[in-house]
Amino acid sequence: MSLIYVLNGPNLNLLGKRQPEIYGHDTLRDVEALCVAAAGDHQIRFLQSNWEGQLIDWIHEARDEAAAIVINPAALTHTSVAVLDALNSFDGPVVEVHISQVHKREKFRHHSFVSLRADAVIAGMGVAGYGAAVRHVATLIG
Repeated sequence: MSLIYVLNGPNLNLLGKRQPEIYGHDTLRDVEALCVAAAGDHQIRFLQSNWEGQLIDWIHEARDEAAAIVINPAALTHTSVAVLDALNSFDGPVVEVHISQVHKREKFRHHSFVSLRADAVIAGMGVAGYGAAVRHVATLIG
């Protein structure tokens, strides 16, 4: 049984409340339950922070603890070379997830630093994208 880290960036604690026309009505707790169900025999460590440094610390921790990372870096996707550098220090598979279809939104959202490290990117599937990401990394890690 392997451990999969599911990391969530800024403002995702407001899922279900913030801009439901974009992000839907599911809460972060709903997303966690979806990830646990999708993980099969694997364990999930599901975390959220509004602080870039905390996400980086969890990525560093995952180096010794996790077989894979699923990450929705939220707005840090488009701004954080530091998150990219931390992910580059992780040896397992990384899947980047976005609830909305970022390429149909503002131009600044079209660029992702995280995609430079990600083994796959899932965008525009709503919260179901998390389940797809967890299933994908579970297959990769066996």
